[in-house]
Amino acid sequence: MKTILFATNNANKVSEVRAILGNQFNIQSLQEAGVHIDIPEPHDKLEDNAREKSRTIHKLTGQHCFAEDTGLEVQALHGEPGVRSARYAGEHATDAANIQKLLAAMEGQTDRRARFRTVISLILDDVEYQFEGICNGQIAHAVHGNNGFGYDPIFIPEGETRCFAEMTAFEKNTMSHRKQATQAFIDFLTSSRG
Repeated sequence: MKTILFATNNANKVSEVRAILGNQFNIQSLQEAGVHIDIPEPHDKLEDNAREKSRTIHKLTGQHCFAEDTGLEVQALHGEPGVRSARYAGEHATDAANIQKLLAAMEGQTDRRARFRTVISLILDDVEYQFEGICNGQIAHAVHGNNGFGYDPIFIPEGETRCFAEMTAFEKNTMSHRKQATQAFIDFLTSSRG
């Protein structure tokens, strides 16, 4: 079984990706690999931040690795918070603070369309590949549910009446942006090229 290092310090993302991948691959977190660094996210595009993270860890370890960057892009806010989704309310903001700031920014907005977008950067045998997943939906008027993380309590995916945070992890993982990007990643790894 191929072991691939996941270049993230976010335990929630590790759990979610492992749940999507199942037992097909051995995903090792940075913590499990004994790598204890904060990886910079200095860029204005998800693609570039994902690349920065995967290249940083690949250079450090020499291992097969992948990284991802995810952003919530809100139509009425011209794509914000986007690449700064995790730091929307400040450099060390909590999920609750980010949600509060977004709901305040959306007050009075009738156009509540939004999308989650995930970009995965994989470095395999010193070659980089990228995969994207998009989940369209809308921003709720208030917080709903206790599951998930990030903006899950205020994001209602297209075709649903519930926020991600009102769903089980299994339900979310059938439709999420991370599921779509990870599925493209899996399809690549299980193809003859992988």
